[in-house]
This record gives sequence, structure tokens and C-alpha cells, in this order.
Amino acid sequence: MPSSSPRPAMEHRRRQPPAPSAPAYLAATLAFLTLAAVAYSRAAFPRFPHPPATRGCRPDAEGSWSAGVFLGDSPFSLKPIEHWRISSGPGAAWPVANPVVTCADVAEAGFPSSFVANPFLFIQGDAIYMFFETKNPIASQGDIAAAVSKDAGTTWQQLGVVLDEEWHLSYPYVFSYGNETYMMPESSKKGNLKLYRAVDFPLKWELEKVLLERPLVDSVIIHFKGSYWLLGSDLSSYGAKQTGELFIWFSSSPLGPWNPHKQNPIHNTGNRPSARNGGRPFIYNDSLYRIGKIRGGGSGYTIQVFKVQVLTADQYREVAVPFVLDKPLKDRNAWNGARSHHLDVQQLPLGQHWIGVMDGDRVLSGDSIHRLTVGCIFYGAACILVLVFGGLIGAIKCTLPLRWYLLHTEKRSDTFDIEKQVLLCHKFIWLICNVNRLGSLIGGKINYRAWKDRVYIAVITLILVVLTLLGTNYIFGGNGAEEPYSIGGRYSQFTLLTMTYDARFWNLKMFVEHYSKCASVREIVVVWNKGRAPLQGELKSMVPVRIRVENKNTLNNRFKIDKEIKTGAVMELDDDIMMTCDDLERGFKVWRDHPDRIVGYYPRLAEGWPLEYRNERYAQQQGGYNIILTGAAFMDHELAFKRYWSKEAEIGRQIVDSLFNCEDVLLNFLFANASSASTVEYVKPAWAIDMSKFSGVAISRNTQAHYHVRSKCLAMFSGIFGNLTSKTSFNSRGDGWDV
Repeated sequence: MPSSSPRPAMEHRRRQPPAPSAPAYLAATLAFLTLAAVAYSRAAFPRFPHPPATRGCRPDAEGSWSAGVFLGDSPFSLKPIEHWRISSGPGAAWPVANPVVTCADVAEAGFPSSFVANPFLFIQGDAIYMFFETKNPIASQGDIAAAVSKDAGTTWQQLGVVLDEEWHLSYPYVFSYGNETYMMPESSKKGNLKLYRAVDFPLKWELEKVLLERPLVDSVIIHFKGSYWLLGSDLSSYGAKQTGELFIWFSSSPLGPWNPHKQNPIHNTGNRPSARNGGRPFIYNDSLYRIGKIRGGGSGYTIQVFKVQVLTADQYREVAVPFVLDKPLKDRNAWNGARSHHLDVQQLPLGQHWIGVMDGDRVLSGDSIHRLTVGCIFYGAACILVLVFGGLIGAIKCTLPLRWYLLHTEKRSDTFDIEKQVLLCHKFIWLICNVNRLGSLIGGKINYRAWKDRVYIAVITLILVVLTLLGTNYIFGGNGAEEPYSIGGRYSQFTLLTMTYDARFWNLKMFVEHYSKCASVREIVVVWNKGRAPLQGELKSMVPVRIRVENKNTLNNRFKIDKEIKTGAVMELDDDIMMTCDDLERGFKVWRDHPDRIVGYYPRLAEGWPLEYRNERYAQQQGGYNIILTGAAFMDHELAFKRYWSKEAEIGRQIVDSLFNCEDVLLNFLFANASSASTVEYVKPAWAIDMSKFSGVAISRNTQAHYHVRSKCLAMFSGIFGNLTSKTSFNSRGDGWDV
């Protein structure tokens, strides 16, 4: 018999699929990863249009600083303005909430701004002026801007930039002397401390004189015990920023001449350097207090108050005193959640109350640079993996020619002699050989047509996608804060109210922990209808949680009049609905534009005769809706709850009890019965998850039966209260949030 020739290996090589070319492989991989990044960006960062008040403000690497107002009976009992439940009609600011001045306010006034910081107050009659640093992102330097309030700090009118020099300005300390008003901003970039005088207060200032030929920062002047004292820090010397040195001068006039203190420089002796000023010193109960700033590592600064025990030309001694402001617990979702480094406190003219203004930032110092760096690292790792993957499937051949490095001896280097060049040549050749050896070892190791190797390909592809999405999230995903929306420069807060019982406690725990982080949530009220009520410690929350235990298990409890609610707006939200904080903030903004309506996320349509209850898809097909489910809706609680518990609605409440359903339908009828105009507004959520599908405690699990009961309710309510209003069209507001 003829012997068979050894051909299996050759036949196997012929059956190997051809590897894709390097350009085709790289192009296909790049296109795939780009599509993944774009798809992720559209899903994770929905580009909802922002209201005009948020445009033109672009926080930079230094942060997104803004300013808030605090009120109290003394400088040591200050509370944020929202604590005092002060209302402002325009924009349904019930109550007004911090921050009261942001870079968006300055930008809207026509002056580009990336942040506002270092605010100082100046009280003149009934008007309170705020002077602050605003950073111009175009010139990349600080200017001094101003705003005025004529309602004790509740609302502020922007006056724009009032002092602009060719160098950086900040820390605008304003005071009066004689019949003149002066400003002493930081101008350390010019190497001196300048004093300006108002020639047309507060809009126009001119240079009065140079007080000191030193590059002082955070400088203030205080009149105490018959002398004027100038306190500031000189950071020009080596190590000064770390030690926090404080310098003091004294004079008989704020215009000078100034005499240095004998203890200069004065070092703070605490465990953490806090000698730099963090605002205006103040006098309370005949004692002088200095505000300092404590450096807190990556978080920037926090405020510390010191009581000055001794202040003479020869001696200075101070001691830290307790000074506690309500600590923000919402991290990045709070306007001052990350850091604050400035506070100005003054007594109001009537002498009964104190007002303070503080700056704050929601992100850490250098946050944008950190996110960019981490994102680039993920992208870089993805690129390296693409090259390795290309080598494994044979698309990229890693072979470096030795001629890339040839020894040149015709010219001697000034740095290396010939022996060092030869040694370097051998090392480089060794590196090239090892790279080529690695390329030959991994080249073509994966056959993309073999089932086993396809698993490897799938895993590597998944890793590539994850790296790409992580890089995209860090670079394009923003700082992670879900910020509130202002109306006319005003912010406000709302109360979140949910109704539940013991079998849904699992939902409630997630509900409270998630929504308590939302920026505008003031309080969470839990209406407990049945079973053992949870203890306060069982719920993890960033805001106060009040559990209202009811004696009767009825859906009417959802709209029970509650005089302890501290806000004008109530967000009725079922405990099994999870959506983003930004969805809540957008809905709250729409309600503030329409406080007489029910604003929610789940539209329905009732039409026909008799009326038939239709779902959201049907409403979208018909182009309109006339019902908003109150399982996720904003409303004015005083208006809505009084209507619901009116005598006219008593028969409707009885129907709700008999069917254990339709309380939201009844409220829609009551609103429609009180107005001939539209009474509902829809806001499309970016995403929403019904958690009852996982817990198995949904009230309306049989959709067909549920809709049948609701159609029955429509028939009964229309006979009692009349018809609903005509349908409201989708995309009728023009904000792009109701499409």
C-alpha cells in the first residue's frame, strides 16, 4: 500500500481563516467603541434642555462656588435661609432656599462667570449689598461684582461687575470711614495691597492709595478699642501656605500709615493651620471674634471662629470657639456639600437679628482635572487592550526592525562617550528582540472562528466596552451632582410624601435612602397605613423623616391635611417608584412655573362616552392627556388637600374607600372642577423603575381589572363633578421635557 504523506498540518494551515488587516481591524474597533460610548452617553446623560438661568455658567477646575444667606438671633445661631420658611411669590419659592447668588445669576446679567466666592455684605439703610469675586472664564481672572437685596437677603438683584483690573481681584472687603465708602480687594498679583474709594456707589470705584507694599491676601480692617487693625496673610515666602502665617498692622486711621505688630508673623498654634482670614471679624457682646479658614486636605477649607483674647501693639492671642452651622449631608447634591471657606456676619439695622453670607462648593478642589485624568487612564487602558487583542487575533503584527537603531560614531556626543553609546545600543537591541519575541508568542493565538476562542473574544470585548464606558463617564459625565433648577435666580424646596405599610418596608428603605440625597428635598413624610411603624434608626436618610401613623387604612390618607409640612410644594410619590434626582428637580421646576396645577410623570387620557380610562401609550398616540397620576406628582399641598377634604368631595372620598382605588382620579376631577384652563402638566422622566415588580406587593397587578375599576370611577365622578378638562397636548410647554 502506498504510504500516506504527512499533510494534516498543511491542510490545517489552509483552513485557518485569514486575519483581518490592521487598518480594517482598528477602524472597526474604533467605530464599535465610539458607538458604545455615544449610546451610553445618550442613555446615562440625557440632554434635556436647561432653563435659561443655568446657561452661560461653566464651572472650571477651581470649582463651582456660590453664595448662601444665613439668619439668626446671634452670629452663633445662624441657620440657612430655608430654615426660616421665608416665601417669595415669583417662581413659587415657598420657601426661598440657598444658594441665593450663583455664577448663573451673574452670567444671566451679561457678565461671563464660572463661580462666585468670597462674599462681603455692606448694609446701607434698608438695602443690603453683596460684593463678591466672580471669575471671568474668558480672561481667566477674578473681578469684583455686586448684588443688592431690599428684602433682608431673600432675593438679590445683580448689579454686574463693579471693579475690573488687568490683574486678578478677589476678597472685596468693603467698609465706610467718614463720609466715604472704601473697598480693599486682594491684589497680590501686583505685589501690594490697594484701597479703592467709591465715586458712584456701588458701581464705580477709583484707586485711593496703596496701603502696603506687600502681596497680602485675605486682608481685613477692624476698628477695636480705639485703634484700627489690619490683618492679612503674606503667602509669597516659602512655606507660608503650609504654615498659615498671619500678619497684623495697627493705625489711628484705616488710611494709614500702618505700623507692624511686634509679633509678626503670628502663627496659629492649633493642630491645623487656620491663621488665614476667612471673612470679616465681628464684635459680639463686646468681644472681638476673628473668622479663619482651616485647610482640610483635598476638600479645600472649612470655617473656624476664634475669640481674640489679647490685641495690643505688642501681643496677640486668640482661642478657637465652637461655631457650628448645619452641616450639609447631601454631598455633591448640596450647594456647599464639599467645602466652604468664607463667612461674613453682620447685625441687621434693627439690632434683633444677624445675617451671614457664606460661599460654598459642591465638589472638591481639582475635581474636573481628576475626572479628566482618570477618564484618560481608562481610555489608555482600552487602547492598550485593543493593540494586544489585535495581536492575539493576528490583525496586528508586533515586529520592530533592528535598523530602527543604528550606532552612529561619526560624531562624538557632548553628553555620551562612545562606550555609553554602545551600551545603550545593546540595551535597545535587547528591548527590540524581546518585543518581537512577545509579538511572535501572542500573534494569532486566538482563532475568531473557533467556539472556544470566541468566548475569549467576548470577554475581551466586554472588558473593552467597560473601560470605554468608564472613561466616557469620567470625562463627559460631569461631577455627578444632580443640581436644582432656579427660577429668576431663586431656589426652593419641597416635601416628599409617600404612603405605605409594613409589607412594603423593603421598598421604603431604598426609597428614603435614595431620594433624601436630592438637592431640593426638605423633608420626607411617610404616611404609615398598616402594621408596625419603623423606628427612626431603621431608615437611612440625609433629611428629616417624619412617620405619620394613621388609624385607618385608607387611600384618602394620601391627601390628608398636614399643618406640619414646612414647604408649599409636596411631591406625592409611591414608594415603589425609583427615578433620578434630576427627574424630580425638573418636575419641581415645572411646578414652580405652574403652582396651581398637578405636575407629574405618568399621564393618562380619559375620553369617550362614557369616559374610558386609557394608558400613557394611548395618550401619546392621541397627542394629549387630561389626567396625571398622583403616585408621582407635585402639587400645592394647601390647595390640593383642602379641595380633597372639602365637603363637596365627601361622596368622592366614600367611593375611594369602597373601591380602594381612584384617589388620584378624584383629585384630578377636583382640580378640573375648579378651573376652566388646563390643570395638569406632564414631565418625561429619563428613566423610572417600578420596584413593586421585584417585591411582589404591587396594588394593581391585574392591569385589565385595575383599568376597569378606574373607568367605573370616571363614570361616577363625571356624574358628580362634571367632565375633565380638554386634553393637554404633549410638547406644548416648549421646554422639551414633555415630549
